[in-house]
Amino acid sequence: MPTIPAYLVVVVVAGVVTLAVTPLVRRAAVRFGAVVRPDERRVHERPTPTLGGVAMFAGLLAGMGTAWFMGAFDEVFAGNTEPLGLVVAAAIILLVGVIDDIVEVSAPAKVAGTVLAASVLVLSGVSMLNFRVPFAGIIVLSPDWSYLISVLWVLGMVQAVNLIDGLDGLAAGIVAIAAGTFFLYSLRLTDEGLLAASTVAPLVSIVVVGICIGFLPWNRHPARIFMGDGGALMLGLLMAAATMMVGGRTDQEFSGQTFFFFAPLFIPLLILGVPILDTAWAIVRRAANRQGVATADKDHLHHRLMRLGHGHGRSVAILWVWTLLLSGFVLVPTYTGRGNAVVPFVIAALALLLYTVLHPSVRAGRNGDAAGVDGDGPPESGDADAGVITGPDTPPDQPVTPPGRTSS
Repeated sequence: MPTIPAYLVVVVVAGVVTLAVTPLVRRAAVRFGAVVRPDERRVHERPTPTLGGVAMFAGLLAGMGTAWFMGAFDEVFAGNTEPLGLVVAAAIILLVGVIDDIVEVSAPAKVAGTVLAASVLVLSGVSMLNFRVPFAGIIVLSPDWSYLISVLWVLGMVQAVNLIDGLDGLAAGIVAIAAGTFFLYSLRLTDEGLLAASTVAPLVSIVVVGICIGFLPWNRHPARIFMGDGGALMLGLLMAAATMMVGGRTDQEFSGQTFFFFAPLFIPLLILGVPILDTAWAIVRRAANRQGVATADKDHLHHRLMRLGHGHGRSVAILWVWTLLLSGFVLVPTYTGRGNAVVPFVIAALALLLYTVLHPSVRAGRNGDAAGVDGDGPPESGDADAGVITGPDTPPDQPVTPPGRTSS
């Protein structure tokens, strides 16, 4: 079984490679015109290159490759097709997203590409074997139902992550927190004998942590590059794979002698609670307005926080903390075995709710982002990296507006 130091090596390599490759990808995005320009449904103020998902994929390859060369992960890779299937599926969905970032493809085409990537996952062995219905029992899935549920799960996770990629650093931060929680949770289940020691879930989770952390310095507000649909779709697929390998592989309950029901498939719903709730609300909202599900708007949770008066950075921080609280709420009792361990998280959640609603900028009705509250205002002039694109053929003081498409 891999040791903690071995996982630390993997996360560092994945993070450093992503951090180092991102500026190279940024230059290439400018050269090829993969630039997102401001419009009525976006909050950034200057043309910003996208395609950051390519750098994240480089980090994924580096992390998985490092683990493959290390003897500590021999049990994970020996005779196992899942790691290769994950990489191939990630490459497919990255390609779909990159094409959409550059030339824009239709929603059905993106769904078809996602189904293809999910099918590769299933064929490599990454699929739901058991579907646990909270408070109702476990359904052992037949091969055909396993394929269908697995593909639908990937579609849902991909869309959830893609929808929250609306503020600088939001998606990368939330996915990093969720992946870190899944890493600890899957290790716990492995220690308890509920998951095989050869499971790939901890390795995938820790690699995702690394690529998100490595990308964040370039993606924090004001972002110098966006992950684009390529990055968001890839992160969603990787998180879907991790949750399927954890929640869909055990038919035993794991509860900490508490009222809280720790159904493995309930874990991702809480850990990824922010994007999943946002996705569900977006579907209901657009159906009520007689709009298509893929219709973009500015009514996501992060947009509403900004309209309340929170600045860009503060809105992201609030949603990060919510994700941390949800993660702690489901993780701590699994290690302590005590239901009352969730009490501090409930108190902290109430405090965060009060802070979100009663912050002075909210009461004053100010828009913190537009007013530059807490340093979240527009970047200072002359800061070439603060959203102003400079390429090899562009004077450093002039923002460029190449004929790139707009993307989510």
